Amino acid sequence: MKAEISKVTINDVAKAAGVSKGTVDRVIHNRGEVSRKSREKVLRVIDELGFKPNLYASLLASQKERTICCIIPECRPGEFWSMTRKGIQEAAAIVSRYGVKVVCAGFDQYSVDSFRMACDSVVSMNPSGVLVAPMFRDETMRLADSLSSSGIPFMFLDSKIDDAGYLAYFGMPMYESGYLCADILTGGRNIPHKVYVVRISRDKTGLSDPTAARRAGFMDFMARHYPETLIENVFIDPKDAASIYERLDATVGREKDGRFVVMFNSRIHLVADYLSVKGFHDCRVVGFDALERNVAALKDGTVYALIAQHTDRQALDAVNAMTDHLLLGTPVAKRDNFIQMDILNRYNCDYYL
Repeated sequence: MKAEISKVTINDVAKAAGVSKGTVDRVIHNRGEVSRKSREKVLRVIDELGFKPNLYASLLASQKERTICCIIPECRPGEFWSMTRKGIQEAAAIVSRYGVKVVCAGFDQYSVDSFRMACDSVVSMNPSGVLVAPMFRDETMRLADSLSSSGIPFMFLDSKIDDAGYLAYFGMPMYESGYLCADILTGGRNIPHKVYVVRISRDKTGLSDPTAARRAGFMDFMARHYPETLIENVFIDPKDAASIYERLDATVGREKDGRFVVMFNSRIHLVADYLSVKGFHDCRVVGFDALERNVAALKDGTVYALIAQHTDRQALDAVNAMTDHLLLGTPVAKRDNFIQMDILNRYNCDYYL
């Protein structure tokens, strides 16, 4: 029978193996010269006693500080990325006990120049690891090349670029979430004549399109099940409230046969505000993420369903996984760590935590 793990110390192992504490330490950390015979003896005793070295404590004692940099969009309270920042802050408080510092480099998610500056700033810091929200593909690939050449591991948050050589991804399965969105939008209804896909105007540039995979899943579902349905893209600028109503008036507002509307980012509340003001009730509207304004639209019936995710938890998991990888050399169990897709309606949203 193995001894109680909590009571076994390095002194116990050394005594049972007939070697010094230093020899046990060298075997545990795989460093220094140890004879084959002594190594085998120490490993056998470790197994027999059930000794589990506190590697975190050993690393803390080394006084070596490691830094994890998180490149994520700047945001205001209540916006999508504020929940991600909350998870990062929670994780930072935990890993700081082990000499790991977590810092955020913010950027304007509508500006490729801002994203580039944030990336360059992080590279100049020579961090131990990086978490990044890959808003701009070309600049993300440039960052990935720079980090890889320096041997710095990086992970993606919320969306990913498959050919970028990332260590791990933490977020929703994007393609599948778009497929699910289409099923919810059309389920139990007559075949829609037209579906309006409301998109942020930044997509037009081709530089930033973080929901492209989600849109691809949606389009594949529609092509398979509703090939006659027309899909119309409506681009809006969230920074220009007046123009939002103008664009929606010119498209969604002219629809006479029932309105089917989706938005693949977290801003479906912008569409919901318009529909509510105009008094349009013959709508089937599906969006993403449980922001307060989205949930309010869900409760009043303007939005039919939200596909939600706990972004704070995925950020916390990502920081913890990077910490384990940096400190213990622990491989990430899965490269793609997909968070669950939660379907919210007006009847269950109050219970979503």
